[in-house]
Amino acid sequence: MPIGGELLFSKHHGAGNDFLVFEDLADRRRFSVPEVRALCDRHLGIGADGVLRLLAGRDGAALSMELKNGDGSDAETSGNGIRCLVQAAVEAGLVREGTVLVRTVAGLRSVEFETLGPGLGRAAVDMGPATLGPELVLDEPPGVEGARSVDMGNPHIVLFGRPVAEEVVRTVGGRLSRSVPQGANVEFAWRGGGPEALVVRVYERGVGETLACGTGACAVAAAAHEWGIVGRRVDVHLPGGSLGVELSGATIVLRGPTRKVAQVAVRESDLAQLVGELSQWREAGGPEGSLTETVGRR
Repeated sequence: MPIGGELLFSKHHGAGNDFLVFEDLADRRRFSVPEVRALCDRHLGIGADGVLRLLAGRDGAALSMELKNGDGSDAETSGNGIRCLVQAAVEAGLVREGTVLVRTVAGLRSVEFETLGPGLGRAAVDMGPATLGPELVLDEPPGVEGARSVDMGNPHIVLFGRPVAEEVVRTVGGRLSRSVPQGANVEFAWRGGGPEALVVRVYERGVGETLACGTGACAVAAAAHEWGIVGRRVDVHLPGGSLGVELSGATIVLRGPTRKVAQVAVRESDLAQLVGELSQWREAGGPEGSLTETVGRR
């Protein structure tokens, strides 16, 4: 909550997928689209893939989570973000380690959190089921062997084939993401890292290429298992680190690390000034991609 005109955030990342967590149990401070963009900007703001509001729990949950993507749009859930949110709650003394039930727009999610050391944690998240959509016929990028839509509580398009470069993730991923009415996360996957392992790069809606995506890792594992490429336990290697996915009956369990990076205090007056400066900068022709898509090049 704001203290003396300051907004207090903690910054965390899960396998490089980074978030600003704002504790707001009383639901008193919502962030506008320009404010989220300003906070997440990697050149002129703090820098993050998204902003998480840590809200009071309801419907039997200990906590609730609200997620804004780096462009200010709403997201239903995040496998990396929810681990970061629980780490922030544990460090703030709001909940204890162990099983924490979190309410998201996509439904209730159970998180088993363990502190490994100062600023370090690991969590297993019950991500719910994957709903496999129809097979898709795509003519790009070259070498696509399979493609299909997958619903993890948020929308995904999974492509399996050859390794792809950053430019392909940015261009083809962006086009495919925008082809879905509310946008979709796009995963490019190929074999690598072991017999039950996949290498994945992700174009995340509202952000651009991210170093990791938890729901994306689950979507890829579910699709690849359906195609007969992997079994029920899959190691997913992303640019920011590795995540473990277990396809367990009607649900999917995601395992991965969390790292607390910093505590950050932002004056309300500074945030308002930054919003204005960014607006003027964009009107003057500042690079559009700098707000959301520089993460893949840092």
